[in-house]
Amino acid sequence: MTSDRLRLTALHILLVWAAMAVTVPVLGFMLLVTALGGGFAATVPVLVLGAPLAVGLLTVTGIPVRAVVPLCDTASRRFGWAVAVFVLGTLGVLAGLAAYGRDVDFGSASARLALTGVPYAVAAAFFVPHRWVRLGAVAVLAAAVAYGCFVGPAQSRERQREAEIARYREHAELLYLAAAPGGMELSRAEAGPGYFRVEYRPTGRNSTGYADINLRPTPTPAARCPEPVRKGDSCTVDAHGGMRTVHAFPGGSAISLTRRLRGAEAEVSSQTLDEPGLRRLLDTLHPLSEPELRELMREKKIDRRN
Repeated sequence: MTSDRLRLTALHILLVWAAMAVTVPVLGFMLLVTALGGGFAATVPVLVLGAPLAVGLLTVTGIPVRAVVPLCDTASRRFGWAVAVFVLGTLGVLAGLAAYGRDVDFGSASARLALTGVPYAVAAAFFVPHRWVRLGAVAVLAAAVAYGCFVGPAQSRERQREAEIARYREHAELLYLAAAPGGMELSRAEAGPGYFRVEYRPTGRNSTGYADINLRPTPTPAARCPEPVRKGDSCTVDAHGGMRTVHAFPGGSAISLTRRLRGAEAEVSSQTLDEPGLRRLLDTLHPLSEPELRELMREKKIDRRN
């Protein structure tokens, strides 16, 4: 292909892109407005008028390359070429809209408008009888498929994860974890408005028992035992503001220990752990790190309540 033909081909593809980058968004906007105003049936007249107009505009863009693209050498063949480019390009636009509906990022509004004409330009390039032009069209098509099917959705999922992490971090001062007691594992964590709860359960299938951690904002007054203490229960507060409560019930008792942290108050309770075990649980409390949060999210062991 000579340099003149190359320039004509480049101009041809550029004209196809520009014509469709202007026409298709306008047609799409008219279809949307009409559908919202009168339903799907009302869009039929817009399609009947708009589609032939777009095909006619494509037919005009094929005139400069009558000597380059065989399908554009006569008016009738040029019309068939324009219909083919319009159909193929529209399929590409619909695929892009489907990807956009899955939250694939296509940039700013102006970038999305510019991208609207690309499927038509790629379709037109396939009709140019030159190996490198068609290879370029294949490369663009492959890049679009890779981005729309793999790269874009992966980025979308990562953005969603980052947004979810940010929502969890709205009350970062309450997010604490502790080392799981012996024979137990973290079963579930729940973040809510003004609290964070972590539940540990035995690893054995037939084992019973529990250990829970409840974190809440640090109250302004110093910790105090409830008054009056329920019959059979006991409560003490040490010099550091930590509170120890024993709840009695038929057949046993449960211990809870409360300790103030930086910006939060942690209460650990268990019916199966003794007091030293609960104190070890309190001693291993540490702010929830991002890798730990991501792991909990990946294993679906953490929930958020509004």
